[in-house]
Formats: sequence, structure tokens, C-alpha cells
Amino acid sequence: MKCEEPLPQSFNTCVQQSLQKFWNLDGLSDYGVQTFQFKDVARVIEKLHIVFEASGIKPGDKVAICGRNSARWGMAFFATLTYGAVAVPILHEFMPEQIHDIVNHSEAKLLFVGDQVWPKLNADRMPALEGIIGNNNEEFSLLLGRTEKVKYARENLNRLFGERYPRNFRPNDINYYKDSPDELAIINYTSGTTSNSKGVMIPYRAIWSNYAFAVHELGHIMGPGDKVLSMLPMAHTYGMAFEFIFEFLSGATVYFLAKTPSPAVLLGAFADIKPKLIVAVPLIIEKIVRKAVIPKLQTTAIKIALHTPFLRDRVLAEVRNKLQQAFGGNFIEIIVGGAAFSQDIEAVLHDINFNYTVGYGTTECAPIVGYSPWETFKPGSCGRPVERMEVRINSNDPQNEPGEILVRGMNVMLGYYKNPEATEAALDKDGWYHTGDLGVMDADQNIFIKGRIKNMLLGANGQNIYPEEIEDKLGSLPFVSECVVIQKGEHLYGLVYSDPDEVKAAALSDAMLEAQMEENRQQLNRIVPAYARLHAIKLVPEEFEKTPKRSIKRYKYMNYEV
Repeated sequence: MKCEEPLPQSFNTCVQQSLQKFWNLDGLSDYGVQTFQFKDVARVIEKLHIVFEASGIKPGDKVAICGRNSARWGMAFFATLTYGAVAVPILHEFMPEQIHDIVNHSEAKLLFVGDQVWPKLNADRMPALEGIIGNNNEEFSLLLGRTEKVKYARENLNRLFGERYPRNFRPNDINYYKDSPDELAIINYTSGTTSNSKGVMIPYRAIWSNYAFAVHELGHIMGPGDKVLSMLPMAHTYGMAFEFIFEFLSGATVYFLAKTPSPAVLLGAFADIKPKLIVAVPLIIEKIVRKAVIPKLQTTAIKIALHTPFLRDRVLAEVRNKLQQAFGGNFIEIIVGGAAFSQDIEAVLHDINFNYTVGYGTTECAPIVGYSPWETFKPGSCGRPVERMEVRINSNDPQNEPGEILVRGMNVMLGYYKNPEATEAALDKDGWYHTGDLGVMDADQNIFIKGRIKNMLLGANGQNIYPEEIEDKLGSLPFVSECVVIQKGEHLYGLVYSDPDEVKAAALSDAMLEAQMEENRQQLNRIVPAYARLHAIKLVPEEFEKTPKRSIKRYKYMNYEV
């Protein structure tokens, strides 16, 4: 399925055409539980439209969706947009107070909520909601109806649907709301790693442009009957755009995991589903590579073979094949994004000629900014500017001197909902979105991220210190599972979490682990500039707190006692 330029092009028309074209194919599946064909999805969308209409919901009204990824989450999302209402996806990992605040701030009239989230919420804290609808493995049920209209709509839904379509519901009966490019489609609340969440206003043009990018760059990979495993939260634009919208509109089957995506669950699902395309955050790839690949490369026999010309290629090919099989063995490409990627892991993947690439995006661009296919991807970068997007480095020497990354184009948001001050700070008068990311861009337009402006530290002599660069090197050292670099006065400190299973397997006492950290510190300090050297390493007892997209909430550790 492909949306053709030129614009304007209705995104909802793309949804409508895909449902009609792939009517009898499997579309959305709760893995191991229930699968819905495209015609089932279309039927549910139509029933939800009847609920919206009978409840008095109008185009432009807000509908919030909060819950784990599921087929019904996807149906509620498509139903909202194709009705002309504004979708407000909410990460189910948010605390109840955050969910209450987002529902209220967005002025949502309806809330779709999963069964794991609902018991934690207090409906009285969301007084403007007219109804709350269950969004779990049961049929959509009314959990709370504050108006007679909402109650009537849900209680009489099957009768109303039968009256509207007395001779069955057919593909030609679909007739969705015709959106316009700058019309508001989604309010996506950021995960807030450095501040409180802001409501990013995403227009239809940005959703369409991200979809059109995927069709152009990945359309040869994904098609009718192919499969994808949805691991990332759909309430985040990365997972929504490239593990859900693109694949579904291409006629593929999107599988949602009912269980928490632990490594064991993921590897089992990969082996069973054999996805054609994999979209992941670095943490997933790094854990698999560290446990499944690096130990094999460090054995004495393999090290000898890697230094033997006629054996090296054979060994690397075998390692590459085993890693590919771990991901199901059927994928054309793995796209990594959402957070910084470890350079030592990248080096391993590059050495074995693994079919991966790293992209760059932000919620404010719904999300894509940079991408290159794995065959032309330059290691260490995060791709080149994508179609319909411009990228500029705000620096006197953009190829060598890091500056703020500015982006402009069709993917850029309208602004922050009910927050003109934040909008004015992020979008300048010429339409450039100030990302807050620091980077450089080479002569071939490959983008290299250096860190976040808010994370940048200032050395004693005025040097710009990018903690992410230090963390990347520290993270490659023994028994460093996760790390954060902080500044206290003139000194830098490394906060390190060590995986207790690895420590136990190595039979390290507390004193031995402390000694290893001091050895790590000395090794690190030999390879970084003097102003970036660590004064000490402090072990932390638990994993760092993270956002749902697995970025460490570093602002919570800036005042950590060292």
C-alpha cells in the first residue's frame, strides 16, 4: 500500500484504502491470544465511530488512550483519527498522577484504558471525562459513563450497528473523515527526562510524511502477509510510526506481546514470528550482543582465528549468522533509535557486517529526522536528513564544532499544547525546530549526535564536556551495566550499576568489585582528555530509573551523594 505524492494527501484515506485492499488478511494480533483480520479492525472502528457519534463527540475533540500495546489499542487509535477526533496516547508506565494530569490538561472527553492501568486510576481526579472505556482482551466495555448519551451508545451499540448496516458491513461502506495537512491529529506527551511532560501537537501532515518516508525507504522490505513484532510503546512516536502504522498500512500483521518483553520472551517471539523488519532501542540490541556475541569473540580459539586471514571471514560470518538467527533469521534490517547507541557494540556489529542501521528522531517530528539504509549507513552516525526535512548545525564549523541540531520540514510539530512559551522557545520565526541535541554533520550530511545541550557540563577552564561520550567509553568496561557521569564542583564522577548476576558469576566480592571499578577509572582516564577524567566511580545499588523508551532519567542523579 502506498500513499502517492503530491500533497495534500489525506492520511485517513491511506487507512481507508489499506483496510479495503487487505480486507481478508491478518492485521493485528495479540500474540498467542487473538488475531484480527483487516475486516475485523474496520468493523470495530465503525462501531467505535457509532459510540463517538452517539456520545456527542465531534471532530477536534480529544480521546485519550492508555494501556499496554494491544490490537484494541491500535483499533482505538485508528478509530479516533478516522473520526476526526484528536488522539492523546498516554504511556501506561506513567504514574497515576501523571495520567490524571495528562487527561485533564488535554481536555479529553473519553478515555480508553487497559485493565492493568485502570485499577490504579481515580476517575474522580478526571472530572471532565464523559466516559471511560475498557481497552483489554474483552469486548470494549463501558467502565464509567457520566452522561446518558455515552451509556446509551455502548448499551445499544450492536443494534445501532445493525440498523446502519442491515446487509452486512462491506469494504465500500468505509468513508472516513478527510483530514487536512495542518490539522491537529495527535497530542503526544513527552516522557520528560529533563522536565515535566509537554503535549506535542502533531498534525496529519507529520504522520503522513513519516508514513511516506517508510514506504519510500522500507517499502521493499514490508508488504502484504509479512510480520512485525511490536516491542516499543505505541504511545511513543517511534513505535507508533515504525512498528505499527507503516506495517499495518502495508498489509503486514502486527504482533503485540501480551507479556513483559524480557529477553527470554523476546527471543521466543522472534523465533516464532520471524519478523521481516525489526525496530528496537539500543538497550535490547546491546544486551543480546553483550551476552550472545562478545563472549564468543573473546575465547582464545576465536581470537587466534580472527588473526588468521583465511579463517577470519568464516568466523565473522558464523557469528553474524548466529546473531541473525537470534532475531528470527528473516529480517532484512534492524533499525536502532530512541537513545544513544554504544560505540563498542556498534564496532562489533560493523566488524561482522551485521544488517543494522541507526536513525535519529524526536517526538516533535513524529519522529523521523535522520536515516540511512544499512548498506550505506556510516557507523557512529544516525543517518542523513530524510525526505521533506532539512537539518542544520548551529555552529561556525558544523563538520567539526558541535552545535545545536535544528530541523525544519513537514514532520515538525505545530507546537506544545497550551504552552506558548515552550513553543516559542522551540520553534523560531523561520520554522526551525531547536532540538536541544548537540551534533555535527559531515560533508556527506551524515548526522553525529554529541549529546544534549541540557546535559552538557562545563569544565574548570571552560571546556564543553559531553557526558554521553564519557559514558559510552565507561559502559564498555568490565562489569559496567549502566552508568551516568555527573559533576560535583570541579570534579566528574561516574555512577555505575553492575549486573548482580554477572558479578556473582565472576565470584567477585564487594572489595574486588570496588577494585575493578578503580581499574576501570584508570583505564578510562588514559583515553579521555584531562578535563573529562573521572575523579572517582561510585557504585549504585539498583538500576537507574528510566523513561518508557529506556533512557535514563539522568536529572534524578545530578545531586547523587558521592
